Amino acid sequence: MKKIEHIGIAVKDLEAANATYNAVLGSENYKTETVESEGVSTSFFKIGESKIELLAATNPESPIVKFIEKRGEGIHHIAFAVDDIKAEIARLEKEGFKLINTEPKDGADNKLVAFMHPKSSHGVLVELCQEKSPSPALPKGEGARN
Repeated sequence: MKKIEHIGIAVKDLEAANATYNAVLGSENYKTETVESEGVSTSFFKIGESKIELLAATNPESPIVKFIEKRGEGIHHIAFAVDDIKAEIARLEKEGFKLINTEPKDGADNKLVAFMHPKSSHGVLVELCQEKSPSPALPKGEGARN
């Protein structure tokens, strides 16, 4: 694991939370994104080399709804950057940790992600994040916007 990539914070109202963190951090979010597969809308703030990710539910079945009902708004997960997510999943499994995802899946902010069960890490949901390879640039005239 290379560094803390971001801290995920579960919120009820993304717009209100954006205003709060804009005031707290003195800067605006740089990106918002919806991750349909997880039922969340996200908003990212950059803090030095790390980030804050705000997460709000987009549907009643979202894990964020369940989290907020059980624990209230607050820190949802800590994400660590890794170079090789598959190798890191295998290493953690070999060490005896319980993983929620044994295969990486698409996440927000151009990442492949996998989660480790909080029961394996003293109540903290740990996310592994690997930067996806950038899409190769298309030559002019082959679908690229010029």
